[in-house]
Amino acid sequence: MKRIKIYILFVLLGLSGVIQAQDELNHYLVEAAENNPALKASFNKYLAALEKAPQVGTLPDPQLAFAYFIQPVETRNGPQEFRLSATQMFPWFGTLKSKKNASIEEAKALYEVFEENKSKLFNEVKANWYNLYFNNKATVITLENIEILNTFKKLAIVKVEAGLVSAVDQYRIEMEIYDLENQLALLKDKQEVLEVSFNNLLNSDEKRLIIFPDELWSTDILYTKEAVLDSIQIKNHQLLSIDMQKSALAFRKQAAKKQGAPTFSLGIDYISIGKGDNNLSGKDAIAFPKVGLTIPLYRNKYKSMVQEVIYLETAKDYERADKVNVLETVFENSWKDYRDAHRRIELFDKQLSIARKSLRLLETEYAYANKNFEEILRMERRLLKYNLELEMARTDKQAAIAFIYYLMGK
Repeated sequence: MKRIKIYILFVLLGLSGVIQAQDELNHYLVEAAENNPALKASFNKYLAALEKAPQVGTLPDPQLAFAYFIQPVETRNGPQEFRLSATQMFPWFGTLKSKKNASIEEAKALYEVFEENKSKLFNEVKANWYNLYFNNKATVITLENIEILNTFKKLAIVKVEAGLVSAVDQYRIEMEIYDLENQLALLKDKQEVLEVSFNNLLNSDEKRLIIFPDELWSTDILYTKEAVLDSIQIKNHQLLSIDMQKSALAFRKQAAKKQGAPTFSLGIDYISIGKGDNNLSGKDAIAFPKVGLTIPLYRNKYKSMVQEVIYLETAKDYERADKVNVLETVFENSWKDYRDAHRRIELFDKQLSIARKSLRLLETEYAYANKNFEEILRMERRLLKYNLELEMARTDKQAAIAFIYYLMGK
């Protein structure tokens, strides 16, 4: 009963470490979203696009004019001294609304670009974190193998001093240790490069302690392959951006058609009249309204504007179809990587277990019978390989899952 309690305690402690690492990774994602300069630039482009809607959806500025008569124009009521006029142009009904809606849809398209950049950033942060985990784990595994070789080295030294084996056994172990020490130095140098890359994604100069679990969590995609493909075609931000751009083109086409309709103008003129030569008091001023109509006679201009948008709409259809094909190809490759990593985890977990048992047996045989030294070195290399391959498979699987979720717009 006591052993069961101890086992449960270790399991809970392991889960606690995994949860802490997952929480820390989520914290890195939030920090990247808040600080990454490229993502901020993308969001500000969206905000700038939002400001275009009030510009295109508003009436043109009214025209004011002032005219002063250097030689007053004599009228029956007296000389005209100056004139003031104000005119407001009105486009055809619905023109401004169509332009405004087109601008809003363009802003939505840029928002989807922002969401795409955010999803891509999150995937890059996860991928970098997984690379850091693997490199850190590879360092730990290499140190463990150096300790194993040092144990064999001590055993070989005892046997050499006793005259039971050749000194070559000791030298060969030392050569293996030097190789691993060189590999260890490379891993430490690589760790620094990966940390710089990771902190740059977060736009952080802070030298931080990056938390990793003792063993990377094992999660699976909770959707079928068909459901993932459907989600990509519906929710992928690149496709949504193209859809919003096409919606904006539809409103642009409406606006182009309406621009070919007449434009109205309303205004008022104010004329100041002074006293006449015969001391006639006259009228102080005359005000009268005016109405104007602009008729677009050159129709080719407006037909070309509409046809331009039609061609752009067709181009967007082709662009979307091409993007769907590209995303499907990328997904199939990622799904293959995900399935392959899952199989490799099962394979190398079994291989690693067998290699550890074999190494213990070979160690016993060498200790008591002075044989199978060559096989010990080969098995030690396999132990290192399988250990690294298992961690690589775990890392590849989670990286593939993260990328598939990115394609799904998550």
